[in-house]
Amino acid sequence: MASSHLLCNTFPFQTSCNLSSKSNTSSFKPRRSFSFCQKVQFRRTPVVKATRKQVELVYDPDEKLNKLADEVDKQAPLSRLTLFSPCKVNVFLRITSKREDGYHDLASLFHVISLGDVIKFSLSPSKSIDRLSTNVSGVPLTGDNLIIKALNLYRKKTGTDNHFWIHLDKKVPTGAGLGGGSSNAATALWAANQFSGCLATEKELQEWSSEIGSDIPFFFSHGAAYCTGRGEIVQDIPSPVPSGIPMVLMKPPQACSTAEVYKRFQLDKTSQADPLTLLEKISMNGISQDVCINDLEPPAFEVLPSLKRLKQRIAAAGRGQYDAVFMSGSGSTIVGIGSPDPPQFIYDDDEYQDVFVSEANFLAREANKWYQQPASTTCSSPPEFSRSAE
Repeated sequence: MASSHLLCNTFPFQTSCNLSSKSNTSSFKPRRSFSFCQKVQFRRTPVVKATRKQVELVYDPDEKLNKLADEVDKQAPLSRLTLFSPCKVNVFLRITSKREDGYHDLASLFHVISLGDVIKFSLSPSKSIDRLSTNVSGVPLTGDNLIIKALNLYRKKTGTDNHFWIHLDKKVPTGAGLGGGSSNAATALWAANQFSGCLATEKELQEWSSEIGSDIPFFFSHGAAYCTGRGEIVQDIPSPVPSGIPMVLMKPPQACSTAEVYKRFQLDKTSQADPLTLLEKISMNGISQDVCINDLEPPAFEVLPSLKRLKQRIAAAGRGQYDAVFMSGSGSTIVGIGSPDPPQFIYDDDEYQDVFVSEANFLAREANKWYQQPASTTCSSPPEFSRSAE
């Protein structure tokens, strides 16, 4: 290969600058010799032959949606929001009377707990439709879902036209008496209000929510409330129990239909305990078996006899382990207060291999903030879902 070399001469010099107050002259004195030599090589450039390349086009719908969401991000102050949607337990549940409209009046201590779903909201360019997705099957994704009902309700009340992409990461089983669907609706109302610059007060959101569900208003409390009426009359109270008390939730795969439970309910066979007295006892002495009364247990056990047997076995095996064992809401979750662990037979018996198990704690929220997701909540198995919307 041809090449040429360029040689440089050696120049001995040193540059220095000494400024004297007596003279404006500059002197340069050599100290060391420097040799500069540059070697330049010229090489032939290889010829590259053009070849035909195969181009593969891939359509990625998720990427397209993300790009659309990014476009919305640039135009709106808030375009995405991820919120925790916790469920609840009824520490006690008294049914006090039957109303003329066919509903029953109740008196209950509701308390939010640390088991919950995660809901991601993204502002949609659409002004006509919401799109809901979820990680499980069996959850309605259309207007029957309480999330969509809540968003429609907010738009109706405020005149706003925001629509959303929503992803529901479901952890709370349905048909469990834990109010998971009601919590989702309350969370959606809170989210819609944030996207609209908080046009409504929390009190207004709470009042509006009773139009689509009796348990929804409770979640606008700060975590603990004494609820009466159909459940929509919410008296926000300081938590009467320490947040650190552990509990375990155990739900068989079978769900209890609330309608069926109330159909079998007999008012004359309920407890006669005064609900305010129960609340006072819990505030003074904590949770014990004698205050955890649920008037819906007998009819629920008629609907699902295996649930009665499960509760009896848990209570017997958990003596000394649990402060109280009770059913939440209309079932079918059995709650053990005082330990995060289920009895050993839940793991050992084949009959209970499909039981949903989760540890939990009582949870509250700060004023003007939504519920914060705890660091971790352990579930032994994914929840099973029925077709009914909770």
